[in-house]
Amino acid sequence: MTVTSNPYLTGNFAPVDTEATATGSELRVTGSLPPELSGRYLRNGPNPVLAPDPSTYHWFTGDGMVHGLRLRDGRAEWYRNRWVRSGPVAEALGEERPPGPVHAGMDFAANTNVIGHAGRTFAIVEAGSVPYELTDELDTVGACDFDGTLSGGYTAHPKRDPSSGELYAVSYFFGWENDVEVTVIGTDARVRSARRVAMGGPVMVHDSAITSRWIVLFDLPVLFDLEMAMGGASLPYRWFDDHHARVGLLPRDGESTDVIWHDVEPCYVFHPMNAYDAPDGDGIVLDVVRHPSMFRTSLLGPAEGATTLERWHLDGHGAPVKEERLDDRGQEFPRVDERLVGRPHRYGYSVTIDAPDSIVGTESGLVRHDLVAGTSEVRPFGPGSSVGEGVFVPRDATASESDGWVLSLVYNGATDSSALYVLHAGDIRGEPQAVVHLPQRVPVGFHGNWVPDAG
Repeated sequence: MTVTSNPYLTGNFAPVDTEATATGSELRVTGSLPPELSGRYLRNGPNPVLAPDPSTYHWFTGDGMVHGLRLRDGRAEWYRNRWVRSGPVAEALGEERPPGPVHAGMDFAANTNVIGHAGRTFAIVEAGSVPYELTDELDTVGACDFDGTLSGGYTAHPKRDPSSGELYAVSYFFGWENDVEVTVIGTDARVRSARRVAMGGPVMVHDSAITSRWIVLFDLPVLFDLEMAMGGASLPYRWFDDHHARVGLLPRDGESTDVIWHDVEPCYVFHPMNAYDAPDGDGIVLDVVRHPSMFRTSLLGPAEGATTLERWHLDGHGAPVKEERLDDRGQEFPRVDERLVGRPHRYGYSVTIDAPDSIVGTESGLVRHDLVAGTSEVRPFGPGSSVGEGVFVPRDATASESDGWVLSLVYNGATDSSALYVLHAGDIRGEPQAVVHLPQRVPVGFHGNWVPDAG
């Protein structure tokens, strides 16, 4: 598959064209894998099954491919990569279409995230498409509407409440006009509540956040564009200068009309790091990666100015957002200890980007933020590297926020190879605990998670 004119189809963004399986001795490990790591590291990303048109291909629209690595008893048992078999992908591979309902005729191979929930595995995406369920070994079961309880599409970024284990989600679809749907999925993988909430337009809401009291809604200036859709754009969303930028707080158990809106300077947020209730008031503290704009001039991927890590303060009464700069280095893909989602956190992880105005850089590293001390440290991986988001795994359920490991997929441009790094959370710059060398390159992708055997 040879393409040269689109940055999201070259270098380590280029798709791989084979599905591989490696087991046991085929997986070389440097160092020693912690025996506490018993489960699967999973990562999803775009990987077109057929060669797209480079002039129109948008990075967000490639067919989903899930990569997985099974760890147990201090060993790497298997690595697999599998395309998510939507109907079109299955047909392209000469296979039968999988079963399951799709929403509004949108049969898309979910390419953005992959999660474990209720003992099941789901590849997920946004914009109106439903999840796809996978087996533990990443084969496609079929399209999934959570046993008939999901009325439309879903999101790529549900938030798991650490106390209840439920998934909170904000989903969008152009056919809902100005509404988004806020759902809560129980620990049985069935929707237990759904609310439609009116936004200022048909917005693209890539992610959201929760606290103990609130669901955070981003109403920012990237909206559905009918002319783009009619013209055949693969992702018909763009920046609108006249859209009123704001952030809303919806009570977790409130009515759809109970949103408290707070104005914010125009920008775009793909990913919050985390949010929590303000300790001294009714509002929240919200840490985000801020883009100055999105899909205003660059319509094939995110490439419109340097990103920064910001702390936003919302008073819970509708005053404008107070913005505080935490780190001005280009970065994306922020993460925290998942046990602290919606709770105060000290540490956060993100991926540095060396390009001043694009996610397509020549070198990236992993940064660990200490948001109490106001310090950070970066682990570089060398020229030509690309680094996946840092996923924190605690040593055990009672371990502290810094006692465990950070897992990250790292591509080495010099050797054209990828590996899973297992770094000590308290010392990400030190010698890795372990490095699992994979049998093939893993292209730059989006999101993934550690799914423990008990999860």
